[in-house]
Amino acid sequence: MQRLTEIAPLLYRALLETTLMVSISIFFAVLLGLPLGILLYITANPLLFRIKPLNQFLGAVTNVIRSFPFIILIVAIMPIATWLTNSSHGPVFASVALSLAAIPLFARLVETSFNGVNTGVIEASIAGGASLWLIVTDVLIPESKRGITQAITLTIISIVAFSATAGVVGGGGIGDLAIRYGYYRYDTVTMVATVVVLIIIVQLIQIIGDYLSQRQEGN
Repeated sequence: MQRLTEIAPLLYRALLETTLMVSISIFFAVLLGLPLGILLYITANPLLFRIKPLNQFLGAVTNVIRSFPFIILIVAIMPIATWLTNSSHGPVFASVALSLAAIPLFARLVETSFNGVNTGVIEASIAGGASLWLIVTDVLIPESKRGITQAITLTIISIVAFSATAGVVGGGGIGDLAIRYGYYRYDTVTMVATVVVLIIIVQLIQIIGDYLSQRQEGN
């Protein structure tokens, strides 16, 4: 119990750093991943704006980034992350790699959500003279709200897992605390505490995501 009291300030700071990393990363994941997911879908759909070479190129780039183990990805883009953030460590520095890993993941999840939209609805919109922009904004996105909500939830959980790995290269956060104190110093209490905190975070995110998803279904 005494050890928990001692590490409480460190755990609190690590939690804030993890929250910062996740917030920055999910912002860019949605900001860039949603348009990428839309492009992946419409360039593959013969009813919309099918451009096979463009779809293959976007798909290849997305798959290449997703195929990198995160620990290798964060090391590989260190020079770029350092240049962008003017830092070689910390949560903002780690957010560059986290965002890069999250964008293609979210894009693929969005594409999958769009694939669940009834083709008849799209055909009816085209027959009614709707433009591609209207089909995307008034049909695809509204019809996929539940799937997109679930995609955001899954992406946030994945970012939390990635952020723990970011601690290996000084990214800060709960993962960094677990490695520096729990692993290197053989501090079992710290290790267990960080694991419990991560479990609680993931459970809360999933509960909130499920609730919002059900609300979307009800609407």
